[in-house]
Amino acid sequence: MHDVKIGNRIIGHDEPPFIIAELSGNHSQNFELACAMIDAAAEAGAHAIKLQTYTADSMTLDVQTDDFVIGETDSLWHGESLYALYQKAATPYQWHQPLFERANALGMLAFSSPFDIDAVDFLDNLQVPCFKIASFELTDLPLIAHAASKGKPLIMSTGMASLSEIEQAVHCARSHGCDDIILLKCTSTYPADPGNTNLITIPNMREAFHCQVGLSDHTSGIGVSVASVALGTTVIEKHFVLDRSAGGVDAAFSLEPAELKSLVTESERAWQAMGQVRYGGSHDEEKAKQYRRSIYVSRDVVAGEVLDNSNLKIVRPAFGLAPKYWQDVAGATARCALKKGTALKWEHIVP
Repeated sequence: MHDVKIGNRIIGHDEPPFIIAELSGNHSQNFELACAMIDAAAEAGAHAIKLQTYTADSMTLDVQTDDFVIGETDSLWHGESLYALYQKAATPYQWHQPLFERANALGMLAFSSPFDIDAVDFLDNLQVPCFKIASFELTDLPLIAHAASKGKPLIMSTGMASLSEIEQAVHCARSHGCDDIILLKCTSTYPADPGNTNLITIPNMREAFHCQVGLSDHTSGIGVSVASVALGTTVIEKHFVLDRSAGGVDAAFSLEPAELKSLVTESERAWQAMGQVRYGGSHDEEKAKQYRRSIYVSRDVVAGEVLDNSNLKIVRPAFGLAPKYWQDVAGATARCALKKGTALKWEHIVP
């Protein structure tokens, strides 16, 4: 599989994980708060920020029947109508350009998830470096086809999707001109339980679709995201909020700035630690070998004295004969007088 270039960033196994801070609706439709979130994401070291591009009317219908009201009692949004939820969570279209420009000025990439065809065109006109397809839209093949036709990379979340549904989405994207695809393993519950995350799917997904694979992580904290690096994730997306206690539609499963900074740091450490298959220690470990054990004279010895455990001992450091030679030297005769603390050598022993 090939690397993917998004803007000035290379996404691939030879690069640290690409960290995306998802603003979602946590800005609570306060432009100044959205700006502050971008500033904080940049300070934390995030490589990109992501918005969501929709209106309540492009997402659903303004209908109050049971079909259009969230009925799951364990949902963060239980009892809310879909229309009302999307109304308060939407990012105003007029914010996109200034927020993108602010992120770019701070050294981050900026893009969004379009939720309908008009949103794809709107974002394309803003010259976004890529498009993100949300999990719930993975089966919207007309949307994927239109986004793929723009000649930009596609990041696609796979929450809930069966293998065949992912295959259909990938085939759709490729057949409409996009071969720069990054799939994100995702669990579409909010928050997600680590036990339902099934990170072991990541290498299988990479092998099945021959593309870069990352993680869209809705669990609390950073542990799951960092663990995913060991399985080859090249992209990690986490929802972001300045202060969970202040609220925000996705605040409950979003990272605060200090946590996002830890994610950037620890995911890169995990990536650095992967290395390659190697035995025998690294170059930096060579000096440490002197603190292994070896055979030393443990009390003064006169020439001709028999060497045994009364006058020899296996101790640190490792400047004497290796412990594996104990049976060869125990019972041998000292060639010369030896002081306590002498590192035993072959020349000290009568053959």
